[in-house]
Amino acid sequence: MNVRLPFVRVGKVDVPTPAYQSEGAVGLDLCAAVEEEITLGPGERRLVPTGLAVAIPAGFEGQVRPRSGLAYSYGVTVLNAPGTIDPDYRGELKVLLVNLGEGRFVIRKGDRIAQLVICPVARAELVAVPALDETQRGAGGYGSTGVGS
Repeated sequence: MNVRLPFVRVGKVDVPTPAYQSEGAVGLDLCAAVEEEITLGPGERRLVPTGLAVAIPAGFEGQVRPRSGLAYSYGVTVLNAPGTIDPDYRGELKVLLVNLGEGRFVIRKGDRIAQLVICPVARAELVAVPALDETQRGAGGYGSTGVGS
């Protein structure tokens, strides 16, 4: 399914338009729209601008997700992954990056820092009921289904 995603450039820094990096990719790479390099030390987080605003269609959300290469190679990830962009938001997309690695990480203008995935969503209609139906898991919480097969 293809979805039309209108966008405008915002700010003073010109960066590449988000793009899919392969035929089967589902995430559009977002680039850092920074005038000067940003250095993230271990444990530091920073909100990084992308220089873009988008108009996500009703019935969809934008999910900002980490790039696996940054996470694996440097320990840099999106702190609130996946970050949600609501369809009524029209401001600049910014990515909350955190350095969970042991070394410093430098972000330069145009670096691909995250992915944007457009996903369909449903709005829930809450309905109060006297009790919920029973399941095998029941009220078992964190870890209640175990680790192994």
